[in-house]
Amino acid sequence: MTSLPHRILRALDRFNATHPWDHNAHYHRWILRQLPRRFGSALDVGSGTGDLARLLATRADEVHGVDSDPVIVSRARRLTPEATAASFTVAEAPARLPAGPHDVITCVATLHHLPFTEALDAFRRHLAPGGTLIVVGLYRPQTATDHLLAATAIPLNAATGWLKNKGRSTAPPASMTARTRPADMPFSDITEAARTVLPGARLRRRLFWRYTLTWRRP
Repeated sequence: MTSLPHRILRALDRFNATHPWDHNAHYHRWILRQLPRRFGSALDVGSGTGDLARLLATRADEVHGVDSDPVIVSRARRLTPEATAASFTVAEAPARLPAGPHDVITCVATLHHLPFTEALDAFRRHLAPGGTLIVVGLYRPQTATDHLLAATAIPLNAATGWLKNKGRSTAPPASMTARTRPADMPFSDITEAARTVLPGARLRRRLFWRYTLTWRRP
């Protein structure tokens, strides 16, 4: 017989599938709150359909979105009005990033696809003095705190999906069509490696299976 917890999880999975919402976009407004009201150049690594890049363009003189998927880059271009200060390029990170330097670099749900320390080192090199790096990433739950946050997020995830969809079943948003693979680094390893490359970086576990990293280049 299927255990009650397993049946509950399966029921929640079915509910979430019919009331989907973008966990990464949930943090976009938080990202904006970490940034100045105006800045020059921004780089969004793993820009997807361009939602965050278009938000950054409301404050930046220019925004460069890069993604390794040509199909999703093409979609981002179609979704972006011509007058918007955001452009999108097919590029493999971290080896082929726009030179910069950039006043802001963002990376949402992408870093776990990349060689971790090499990517952070590339971000540091492409960031202007005084510039801000913001990462919203995924980590592998390992500790009791991790699992407690994950358990707390399950009902909140369902409630958020219900509210965002006004109780209606709906298709996933365009920004969710590219699926991400699970993370393989636990938060403790992420923190240790990040602070080695970026001394003074601030990292914090977040709800919905995410963590945030912020760093300002001296």
